[in-house]
Amino acid sequence: MAAPIFRSFSWGRWSGTLNLSVFLPLGLRKAHSGPQGLLAAQKARGLFKDFFPETGTKIELPELFDRGTASFPQTIYCGFDPTADSLHVGHLLALLGLFHLQRAGHNVIALVGGATARLGDPSGRTKEREALETERVRANARALRLGLEALAANHQQLFTDGRSWGSFTVLDNSAWYQKQHLVDFLAAVGGHFRMGTLLSRQSVQLRLKSAEGMSLAEFFYQVLQAYDFYYLFQRYGCRVQLGGSDQLGNIMSGYEFINKLTGEDVFGITVPLITSTTGAKLGKSAGNAVWLNRDKTSPFELYQFFVRQPDDSVERYLKLFTFLPLPEIDHIMQLHVKEPERRGAQKRLAAEVTKLVHGREGLDSAKRCTQALYHSSIDALEVMSDQELKELFKEAPFSEFFLDPGTSVLDTCRKANAIPDGPRGYRMITEGGVSINHRQVTNPESVLVVGQHILKNGLSLLKIGKRNFYIIKWLQL
Repeated sequence: MAAPIFRSFSWGRWSGTLNLSVFLPLGLRKAHSGPQGLLAAQKARGLFKDFFPETGTKIELPELFDRGTASFPQTIYCGFDPTADSLHVGHLLALLGLFHLQRAGHNVIALVGGATARLGDPSGRTKEREALETERVRANARALRLGLEALAANHQQLFTDGRSWGSFTVLDNSAWYQKQHLVDFLAAVGGHFRMGTLLSRQSVQLRLKSAEGMSLAEFFYQVLQAYDFYYLFQRYGCRVQLGGSDQLGNIMSGYEFINKLTGEDVFGITVPLITSTTGAKLGKSAGNAVWLNRDKTSPFELYQFFVRQPDDSVERYLKLFTFLPLPEIDHIMQLHVKEPERRGAQKRLAAEVTKLVHGREGLDSAKRCTQALYHSSIDALEVMSDQELKELFKEAPFSEFFLDPGTSVLDTCRKANAIPDGPRGYRMITEGGVSINHRQVTNPESVLVVGQHILKNGLSLLKIGKRNFYIIKWLQL
C-alpha cells in the first residue's frame, strides 16, 4: 500500500554515544548518571519541555535512550511542513533537539511534509491556512530539503566533538502518500481512529468554537501525522516523535494509533515555542518570521536578531540555541553581568546560531556587515561583496556606472538620483548632508579618487542625510 521511501541525505553512522555528564554542572551530573541522563541534560537546558505519555516517560523513555548505545541507537523524527520555501527561527529548537539526540549517538529523521502541507496543520491557529497549489508545495519541499541538508552539513563540519554520532536523514512523506488510494487508505487506517477522541483534541476544540470553524481537510491532518509516525515506526523502528509544544495533540494521535495496531509503546517529546517580545509565536503566519534562507533573511539580519535579544532572555537562549556546555554558559553570563553594555553574551549567542545556519563564511559576512554599518569601518566596506552590500542595505538603490574622467561628487550624486537637481542638491553637499564611504564630502566639484571615494572592490557607498543609502558599482576601473 505504501510507496518506497527515498533517503535524500544522511550524515554520520548509526552508532555512537555521548557522555553529556562531562558538560554538566556538578549538581546535574548525578541526574545524568542515572536512567534519565540524556533527557535530564536537555531538560536542564530547557530544550525538552514535555514528555508523552506521562505514565511511561518516567522510566521507559529514559531507559530507551540509556540503552541507545552503539549497539542500540534509537530513531527519532520531527516533521516540517513546507508551507514556505524556507525554515525560520521558530523551527530551530526542534532542529537543535534532533541535533542533540544525533550527537548522543541516536539516529534522527527530519520529515518534510510534502503531502501534509496540502491539508494544513490547524494546531495553534485561529483560522485555516491559505491553500497552496501542488507545484508550490513541491517547490517548497525541495527548498526545505536543501535547507535541512545545509544545516546538517554545517552541524557536522563545524560543531563536531570527536565522538561517534548517529545519522541525520531527510525524508518526504509524499513518498508514501502519492500512490495511496483514498478509499483503500480510509478502509485500512480510518477504522482505528475514534471520532470522540479526535474531536477532544484542544487544537480541534479551539477551531470548532471559532467563527470560521474547521474544514474536513484540517481535521484529517492529525490522522496523516499519526500515520507518518506509524510508517516510520514500521520502516525505521522510530519510537519517538519530537515537535513543538503545540504538536502534543498530533503526537497523542500517533501514539494511540501505533499502540492500537501493534501493542507497542512509542513516545513524544516537545520543545518550547519561541515567541516575540509581544508573546506572538515566531513564524510565517504571524508575519514575524526570521528566515534561515539567506535570500530571505541575510546572515547579518539573523546575527542582529540575536544580538538584540534582551538581557533577561540571553542566558535561556544560549542554553536553547547553542551546543555550548552549561558551565561555559555560566562563565559567559558572569562576564556579561560585569559589563552588560558590551553585549558579550548576545554576541556569542548570535555567532553560534549564525555559524550553524550560514556556516563560517556567513558568520564572517555578518561581522563584516556589522563593522561596516555600526562602526563605519572602511576596511570592512572594502572587502564586502556586492551581495553583502545589497543584503546590508536592502532598501538602497543599486546602480552600475562607468567612471568617466573627471567625474565629481556632484555628478555621482545626480547620476544616482540621490539629490534633487539645481541649487538645492548642490547645497545638500556643501552643508554636509552627503558622505561617501562614511566620509563626509562638502565640495561638490571634488573629483572622485580611487581608494577614497571608490574602494578597492569598485564600490561606493553614498549616504544622503541620516538614513538614505545608495550603492554604486563602478565598471572597468
